[in-house]
Amino acid sequence: MLRKVILAAASALPLLFGVQTAEAAGPAGFARGLQSNTGIRYIVARQATLAPFAFVRFCKDNPADCARGSGAPVVALDAAREGELRRVNLSVNRAIRAAGDGTGRDLWQADVASGDCEDFALTKRRKLIALGWSPRALRLAVVRTGAGEGHAVLVVKTSRGDLVLDNRTGAIKPWRQTDLSWVKIQSGDNPRLWHAL
Repeated sequence: MLRKVILAAASALPLLFGVQTAEAAGPAGFARGLQSNTGIRYIVARQATLAPFAFVRFCKDNPADCARGSGAPVVALDAAREGELRRVNLSVNRAIRAAGDGTGRDLWQADVASGDCEDFALTKRRKLIALGWSPRALRLAVVRTGAGEGHAVLVVKTSRGDLVLDNRTGAIKPWRQTDLSWVKIQSGDNPRLWHAL
């Protein structure tokens, strides 16, 4: 009886601390899958919150970008998919000239010649969906940089954890290895819904 209580408590610990781990049993057995996946972590959304107002306007003008998506909530990241992700990240970072919206304006757009952080993120999301990526695994997030500036990034939920595509760098990093403070994120099931972090 005590052993069952200890096992139940141990299996609940990741949930209490907001950590999700991936487990897989391969041909070599369950222990091998656990050993290779223990470092995988995903962002844990909290209560529902308001979407950014500029995003609501974006959805009004671009309903297809904000429709409920289908597909898997997690992308299996093999070498081909990883290469595709890197190519999209770099090509969008190079194609869009960084420019602010102007004083007092906040305009979210995709496929633009110049724009700010959310325009990069929206364009990357659109391009990945066009390549067949599951919309449910591609979420926008509102964050703060290490310098305290408001920022937006694209988060891709993969078999290797949540990865961040940020227009400030060509590197794609796990969410916990960035300088970002997390504010809110889209729901994978319904892009119009957002959650506090």
